[in-house]
Amino acid sequence: MEIIRSNFKINLHKVYQAIEEADFFAIDGEFSGISNGPSVTALTSGFDTPEERYQKLKKHSMDFLLFQFGLCAFKYDHTDSKHVTKSFNFYVFPKPFSRSSPDVKFVCQSSSIDFLASQGFDFNKVFCSGIPYLNQEEERQLREQFDEKRSQANGAGALAKCPVTIPEDQKKFIDQVIEKIEDFLQSEEKRSLELDPCTGFQRKLIYQTLSWKYPKGIHVETLETDKKERHIVISKVDEEERKRREQEKYTKEQEELNDAVGFSRVIHAIANSGKLVVGHNMLLDVMHTIHQFYCPLPADLNEFKEMAICVFPRLLDTKLMASTQPFKDIINNTSLAELEKRLKETPFDPPKVESAEGFPSYDTASEQLHEAGYDAYITGLCFISMANYLGSLLSPPKMCVSARSKLIEPFFNKLFLMRVMDIPYLNLEGPDLQPKRDHVLHVTFPKEWKTSDLYQLFSAFGNIQISWIDDTSAFVSLSQPEQVQIAVNTSKYAESYRIQTYAEYVGKKQKGKQVKRKWTEDSWKEVDRKRPHMQGPCYHSNSFTAAGMLGKRTLSPDPREAALEDRESEEVSDSELEQTDSCTDPLPEGRKKSKKLKRMKKELSLAGSVSDSPAVLFEVPDTW
Repeated sequence: MEIIRSNFKINLHKVYQAIEEADFFAIDGEFSGISNGPSVTALTSGFDTPEERYQKLKKHSMDFLLFQFGLCAFKYDHTDSKHVTKSFNFYVFPKPFSRSSPDVKFVCQSSSIDFLASQGFDFNKVFCSGIPYLNQEEERQLREQFDEKRSQANGAGALAKCPVTIPEDQKKFIDQVIEKIEDFLQSEEKRSLELDPCTGFQRKLIYQTLSWKYPKGIHVETLETDKKERHIVISKVDEEERKRREQEKYTKEQEELNDAVGFSRVIHAIANSGKLVVGHNMLLDVMHTIHQFYCPLPADLNEFKEMAICVFPRLLDTKLMASTQPFKDIINNTSLAELEKRLKETPFDPPKVESAEGFPSYDTASEQLHEAGYDAYITGLCFISMANYLGSLLSPPKMCVSARSKLIEPFFNKLFLMRVMDIPYLNLEGPDLQPKRDHVLHVTFPKEWKTSDLYQLFSAFGNIQISWIDDTSAFVSLSQPEQVQIAVNTSKYAESYRIQTYAEYVGKKQKGKQVKRKWTEDSWKEVDRKRPHMQGPCYHSNSFTAAGMLGKRTLSPDPREAALEDRESEEVSDSELEQTDSCTDPLPEGRKKSKKLKRMKKELSLAGSVSDSPAVLFEVPDTW
């Protein structure tokens, strides 16, 4: 179902209903670009740490706009043994709803726009009909402005006993307005008077003057023409009618503010449901969704992890799932389109799927790729096929695996890290993997060098892998760690390039950070010394504590143990697993610190979720 600004409000209840009924959701986003700085290759270096990848994406990708959001809700029909889907394709655009609302700046990347245009993407629907939105801080500020404006209006009525002081250069203008109003009030035919458009300051003077001169008998309001010109309209009313119009105005302004929150209400509903959210290579989708509709991304990776879990308590990345045993050996290509095709073939069994009544169906044969709603739909199909394949390995086999099954728990809250050679995922619920990388070298060289120059430099060391950092540096991975010191020694007398071990590179980088941190702390101490009555800065630790990673496990489950645990997970009733909060309630406002984030996490989690004990059936491997 296509949702734009004009039909968003009337269809919002259908979105809420789909979210309430669903077993799980699949999401996807389309963006105005990927990187505003380095090339995509440099943005996704093969030896990034999770912290480095997060910082790169935060710095170079968040200025783009997520302008199409796909949501597909899946509900299993036990009677007919089929999945019923409700797909939504939202066009999103931050249209300011008033002069005081945020005027969002964003950037576009020509290659991304060109690609989407080649796929038939309708940009007019984004810019002309996109659904507005506000993040929570923007919503809070606008509501405060609205309340302050009403307070000032009420205060103006109380202070109306005193005449307002009119600046000399505005006296003639105000006198002319008063003359028009006097003529209007003496006329028995006219019920309203439209004044000519004027400046905001002049309108303020008019309001203040009329509140003093005509405390009763008229109603004053500001309207906007089609040309965005604002003018004042004065109507003859009795006191009862005036109060009724004031209430109508208040109600209308509240509705407009709720409309301005717009698409963010959908994100609030998904978050408050606490249900499984599935995506494909979804790190950017999650980051953009939080940044655009919730609050700006935090500087610290651990704080981002906690924030992500608060907004989406359970995430599953199908690209990571397909790249992991037992799928890795039987799936050669994990791109979404190819994965969907592969999962229709043996040994997989494509699920039986049907669109709900009133919802258009997608035909996978037509491949409507890069429409967010369609991509979300086939992402959900891929998840179902892979989850059911895991069920087929049990004894006895289980043909339909629930989104709450322990079979899929090992894949929860691990987001695929694209092109990282030895860290397959970002772990949202604990510490990330830390491979040794004792076979990796950091090389600096002239800007003119190409990949062929690096291959020539290391030609004596056999097979190598090159991962560019920027125009003058790269990581080089050797096949044998014992060759590392030999390569380092060869560069001691070189003038055009330098080679150091990965450990040396990391050590120097950390030392540079410590020096910078020490400088900052010393600067604050100097400030405190000079201004002793000023309270110093408060640094709040927000580190994420968790049990250490388990060792690599086999992906061949014990059939009896697996079947028993899967049955236990299915015994939990649906009513116990439903979220008690209304899906329309927004998340707590603003960006939260560690303690508040943990409380939010508790509030947003499922009321009767299954045990938090670690899954023992499968384990996402520690190495690529």
